[in-house]
Amino acid sequence: MASDASRPARDDPAGAAERAPAPTPPPARPSPPPPSFAPSFAPSSAPLSERDAEAHVAAHCFAPGPPARTGVELEWLVWRPDDPGAPVPGAATRAALDRLTDAGPLPGGGRLTREPGGQVEISSAPAPSLAACVAATRADLERVRAALADAGLAAVGLGLDPHRSPPRVLDHPRYRAMERYFDRQSPGGRLVMRATASVQISVDAGDESEGPRGYRARWALAHRLGPVLTAAFANSPLWLGRPTGWRSTRQALWTRIDPGRTRPPAPGEASWEAPGEASCETADAGNGHATGHADPRAAWARYALDASLLCVRRAAPASWTAPPNRSFRSWLRGPTADARAPALADLDYHLGTLFPPVRPRGWLELRMIDAQPGDGWTVPLAVASVLLDDPRAAEEAWRATEPLTRGRALPALDVWLRAARHGPADPELGPAVRACLAAADSALARLPEAAELRADVAAFADRYAERGRCPADDQLDALEGRPRAAPGGRRPAPTEPQGRRPPSRRLAPQEASE
Repeated sequence: MASDASRPARDDPAGAAERAPAPTPPPARPSPPPPSFAPSFAPSSAPLSERDAEAHVAAHCFAPGPPARTGVELEWLVWRPDDPGAPVPGAATRAALDRLTDAGPLPGGGRLTREPGGQVEISSAPAPSLAACVAATRADLERVRAALADAGLAAVGLGLDPHRSPPRVLDHPRYRAMERYFDRQSPGGRLVMRATASVQISVDAGDESEGPRGYRARWALAHRLGPVLTAAFANSPLWLGRPTGWRSTRQALWTRIDPGRTRPPAPGEASWEAPGEASCETADAGNGHATGHADPRAAWARYALDASLLCVRRAAPASWTAPPNRSFRSWLRGPTADARAPALADLDYHLGTLFPPVRPRGWLELRMIDAQPGDGWTVPLAVASVLLDDPRAAEEAWRATEPLTRGRALPALDVWLRAARHGPADPELGPAVRACLAAADSALARLPEAAELRADVAAFADRYAERGRCPADDQLDALEGRPRAAPGGRRPAPTEPQGRRPPSRRLAPQEASE
């Protein structure tokens, strides 16, 4: 662990890579100080009540303000180009990045961190526009790629390492505790820590209005878009050289490893305002349908406090392993074995250990998108940003995703799973993907300085979505020796993903039921 906490490139033992820079800070309210990540953590003596905890989560996770800024986090696998399956020592990646940051800050103002399995992450600074975010991140990425190339390494954009299951290269109490926790939950926990990579997009949570710029509508639309983005950009179909049966194995694994921490909220927890429309309320709570007009802030506070403790920070040399079967709420109601009550810093830290596909951190973090090859990350960034920030595109996306909700407030879990398994070949998701990409194209046409991004989105739609394909299909074609399909062909009929059976039934997620 780097001793200088201000160093731009450092290991990320406390999940700093899980915290994209907030697009807009809460007005008239200072942001809470970042939690200490040092193993010598000394807990605060100030106790925290359950009511205060709920109020803190509700107030700080949805910072009101008009949508204005955009951010992105790019995670990359690190390979040796001449031998992709060979292990890459953590020291080799660290040395390459240290040489880069010793020369000064990244030109675009981004931050560089490493993940437990040696993945590299670039977190952009919050940008005032989509075009500015892309330009700054491209400048930073160019420097990072050059630094890795000088060390004989390459940044690879895949959602899951198809060749190997890397060892953990970062040693810190948090990561040791995470592995112990996930080992109790699912055998896939270590795999998502060490061998996955994503594109994470940050947008403002929204203001207090009831329209498409309001946080209620944006929270709902982000969840409706989640399966669409999962399907469109699925890019993790292989593990240990064989098909898993999923287009996005990464998202399937995340969905499975810890339901109370990694799945989206249940679709019946609340109802939301459609952009420009009346409340989407239904009557039958017993069938999982929304019945009230609950505020997403309260729903998220419940989700957060009811999630299990992943780790508990303690002074060195004590372990950070959390007691089993204890939620943060239960910790508030009674101390853990180390006989201390939780403080506000513990709550803020706990919030950073929640990994649903849409995570409110004062802004909205979209976490469901697999890493993309080359410069393909610009396409999901452009699509997600304009569908949420352009009011006309938001209304079109809302209508396009209506069939995915079946009258519920949010899509049910099976929709997310079908997105991960089939991608745009799914008969319901395929039309939604194509309609959302078309809405994004129209929105980009209304943006200044977006001509290149619009062309990139159009090329992606032509190559993939219009043909019922996603980037994962390129990997499957290459494995089977099939040539890559040329753009402009007809859409294939929806089918099961091609390929052999998964190499391990334990690590190939199966369809889950609610």
